[in-house]
Amino acid sequence: MARDESTAGNHPSDATTGQRAAPTRTRHVVLAFAVLLAVITYVDRVCISQAAPQMREDLGLSKEQMGWAFFAFSIAYASFEIPGGWLGDRIGPRAVLMRVVSMWSVFTILTGWAWNFWSLLTFRFLFGVGEAGCFPNLAKVFSLWLPGHERVRAQGIMWLSARWGGAFTPLLVGWMLSKDHLGLHYKWTFLLFGLLGVVWAVLFWSWFRDNPRHHPSVNAAEVAIIGDSADRQVGHGAVPWELFLGSPSVWLLWLQYFCQNFSWYFYITWMPTFLKETFPDFTDMQRALAGCVPLFFGGIGSFVSGSIAAGLADRLGSTARARRTLGCVGLCGAAVMLLVSVWLQQLAAAGGGLTTFGVAALLAMGLASFGNDLSMPGSWGACMDIGGKHTGSLAGSMNMMGNFGGAISPVIVPALLTAFTAPDSTDPNWSVAFLLFAAVYAVGGVAWLFIDPVTSLEGGDHD
Repeated sequence: MARDESTAGNHPSDATTGQRAAPTRTRHVVLAFAVLLAVITYVDRVCISQAAPQMREDLGLSKEQMGWAFFAFSIAYASFEIPGGWLGDRIGPRAVLMRVVSMWSVFTILTGWAWNFWSLLTFRFLFGVGEAGCFPNLAKVFSLWLPGHERVRAQGIMWLSARWGGAFTPLLVGWMLSKDHLGLHYKWTFLLFGLLGVVWAVLFWSWFRDNPRHHPSVNAAEVAIIGDSADRQVGHGAVPWELFLGSPSVWLLWLQYFCQNFSWYFYITWMPTFLKETFPDFTDMQRALAGCVPLFFGGIGSFVSGSIAAGLADRLGSTARARRTLGCVGLCGAAVMLLVSVWLQQLAAAGGGLTTFGVAALLAMGLASFGNDLSMPGSWGACMDIGGKHTGSLAGSMNMMGNFGGAISPVIVPALLTAFTAPDSTDPNWSVAFLLFAAVYAVGGVAWLFIDPVTSLEGGDHD
């Protein structure tokens, strides 16, 4: 460690320059890489929801079969979160991210060339295996490269970018697929988006280093800002299950993230189908634009949360209180706004067509997503503070639990529609799905009241 500190960045020392060099800002480039990858992740993930109607027609799939395709991604994504995070703790995020991004990019491309239900199921499963390593390893990158006071804000910026990437993907894909515009076959959208990930993986592998002290663009002054990350460096291979399973806060962190993802996954799976069936008078581009609303508002929620977290902690007297407040208010607020959306949808149905109530219902869904994402940066910040050197593993376990919720949700929705839609009705009863999502959100909001989101599992309070 002494050698690293004395040669950090291979820059001239203060003695040779006669004055202290200004700190470099290489960590900001690291954040830019994370932001770009977050966008690519959601572009690749959301693309299929917009292409789903055409894919169902081309491949002869039912709603239930498309739901299982969504499930295949989500269950793989959830199941491989811990292995992906563990690998980041063990061999470092540089090696892991290069491999997993390349892997999921290949299966993004292959998704467009699926020829039947089983090939689609296989490609989406393997796509999920690759994407599982993304966010736990980005959390590990932040824990290695950013000082404590910058990490939650960085999470807010990253999730803003991820959500907005997902928000504008339906509009972009709709424009690419629309016969009135580019009129491409959906397979070409998967090819273009998959190639973006390949380019990112090559550039990241060439530029990034796991240890900031080993990067030629980092000087000693920036190392001083980043602080001592020796306790978070790679090589900690064993997942401390006894610590995870013995912590009530970890269990509640898992629960609230399960609730977040269970309800939120609707926006990247069944939202385009909901819009097509609920607002048949919308044009294709109007539906694509409406599909942007929840993720657009969610991105704002992430950014607001990351921006106000430090100030709220000062006002409330602790980081723990600030995170609990944002988590509880965010998820309970999301539940309330979904109930409001159901009421407005019913008013819109009574009026028919594109009405003020219909637009208001979509805005209420956007505000629900805003509330969802108020809790996002704090959730990942808690993983970094509680996990310490096991950040990758804890973040992976939280994201695993969340995405088990995300895996179950798309499969439950068609079953609910079948069970609660009148046999003689041609209009699916989407309201029952929103009522379930609201109830699950409320459970997650209450869970936040009992989480200690700052105390390390191995001792030491970060607040």
